[in-house]
Amino acid sequence: MLSLSLAVAFFVGIHLFVSGTPLRAKLVARMGEKSYMLLFSIFSFIGLIWMIMAYRSAPYIELWGQISSGRWLSSLLILIAFMFIVMGMLSRNPTAIGGESLLTKDDPARGIFRITRHPFLVGFAIWAVTHMIYNGDLGSNIFFGGFLILSIFGPYAIDKKLSVNDNWPDFVSKTSIFPFIAILDQRNELVLKELLTWRLVVAFIVYVTVFKLHIFMFGVAPVIGM
Repeated sequence: MLSLSLAVAFFVGIHLFVSGTPLRAKLVARMGEKSYMLLFSIFSFIGLIWMIMAYRSAPYIELWGQISSGRWLSSLLILIAFMFIVMGMLSRNPTAIGGESLLTKDDPARGIFRITRHPFLVGFAIWAVTHMIYNGDLGSNIFFGGFLILSIFGPYAIDKKLSVNDNWPDFVSKTSIFPFIAILDQRNELVLKELLTWRLVVAFIVYVTVFKLHIFMFGVAPVIGM
């Protein structure tokens, strides 16, 4: 369990305390943007592999145990998570690295971004929480808890980094971090035709594929949750 805790601390640490912080700017100034991104990607990959290996070898320490009831709810939550994640990845994202130029376009707060300006991280938060609840052991809560921490603090770090952009306040005024808040506040509106696109189909295909291949990809059948 120590190896898993260290792996999660390493992975979460380089994202929260390097990426999107003044330290990142110093590193970029010293080595250049491309070299920094390459190095950061390498360390992120190493951290992720370390986390996965440590999680798979961690002893099972039960907290509340696996939840066998309500499996339909866990499957629904994971499907929703995949929709946010995949649609966020496939949409032109003003909050992504290099996506700041989209803030100058007409109405960048469209599609999935009408619901939340951080769909990828919102999806990961739903995915992480669902796994934590339905697995109910210490290792799972440490492993998926790391992703949950990033999903919670990530949006605020991204917002802070992009706040220097002159067009950022207008995008923020039309969007929200928490899903549907901007729509409920009537700062934006839900346009279904922008959501019912090929991106939604891809999200469902990815969901079904991962569900079917889960045991081969991760060594565990998606019996409890996903």
